[in-house]
Amino acid sequence: MTGVVKKRRGMTLSQRRAVTGLLFISPFVLGFLLFYVRSLWMVGQFAFSETTTEGLGYTTRFIGLENFRYAFTGHPRFTQILTESLINMVVDVPLIIFFSLFIAIVLNQKFRGRTVARAIFFLPALLNAPAIVQALDLVRAMMIGGSSPAPSAVVDSVSGAGGGSAGILYYIDLLGDIALPETVLEYIVGAVSRINTVITMSGVQIIIFLAALQSISPSLYEVAKIEGATTYETFWKITFPMVSPLLVTNMVYTVLDSFVNSRVLQEVYDTMFGEQNYSVGAAFSLISMISVCGILGIASYAVSKLVYYDN
Repeated sequence: MTGVVKKRRGMTLSQRRAVTGLLFISPFVLGFLLFYVRSLWMVGQFAFSETTTEGLGYTTRFIGLENFRYAFTGHPRFTQILTESLINMVVDVPLIIFFSLFIAIVLNQKFRGRTVARAIFFLPALLNAPAIVQALDLVRAMMIGGSSPAPSAVVDSVSGAGGGSAGILYYIDLLGDIALPETVLEYIVGAVSRINTVITMSGVQIIIFLAALQSISPSLYEVAKIEGATTYETFWKITFPMVSPLLVTNMVYTVLDSFVNSRVLQEVYDTMFGEQNYSVGAAFSLISMISVCGILGIASYAVSKLVYYDN
C-alpha cells in the first residue's frame, strides 16, 4: 500500500527567533499592561485636572493645560531643576558610557587579582541601593564629631594645597596653555568634578560591556595580530564594532538611571506626597517623562548609526 508522505512545514529560523524574542519580552509586556498602563492613565487624568481629596477618595475637575502653565511660569523651582537635571544627564551619559567601556577593556585583560578588581568596580552599584544608602547615611550621622578629617583638609589634599604635589588648578592652567578650546576645557573640568558620580553609576554598564568583550572570538585578535594590526586598529576594527550593539542598551539604562536619581524626580515626589498636590505633581511627572523620552529618542537614533550587527 502506497501512501503519499506529506512534508511537514516547520518554522523558519527567522520565525523561531521572533517567537523566542516574544517569549523573552512577554513578562515585561504583561507587567506593562497590568500595572503601568493604569498608572499612566491616572497620571494623565490628574495632570489635566484639579484634584480634590475627600476622605479615602478623590474627585477631579478638568482644567486643561493650567497645571502645565503653572509648572513653567508659576512654580519657583521646577523649570530650573528640570533644566539642570537634563543638562547633567546630557553631560554625564557620554562620560559614563566611555568610562564603562574603558574600564571593561582593562578588566578584560589577564592580570593577578582580576576578580577582586571586577568586584571593586561593581561595588558602587550595590552601595547605591536605597537601603544601603540609608544605612551609610545613618553611620555617617553617628560618626559626626569623630576622628575623620575635616572637609577643608580633604579639599587641600585633593587640590595639593600645603603639599609638594601639583593641584588640579595646575593641570587646568596647563590645558589652557596648550590652546585647548574653552568649551572642551569646561567639559573636562566638569568631568573631573563629576568623577565620583561617573564611577558610582558605571557598575552595571561595566558588567554589560565586559560580557560583550568576553563573547568576542579570540581568533579575530589572533588574525589581526598576524596581519600586523596595531592596538589602535584592532580596537576600531574588531573591539568597538563587536560591542557596539550594547551601546544602545547601556545608553538607555544610563539615561533612565540618571533620571531616577535626579532632583526633578525628588521634586515630583515632594509635590505629590509632601504638599498633597497630586495634579501639579502629575504634570511635573508627565513633563519630565516626555523630556526624557525625547532625549532617549534623539540619543538612540544617533548611537544606532554607530552600531554594527554581525548576522
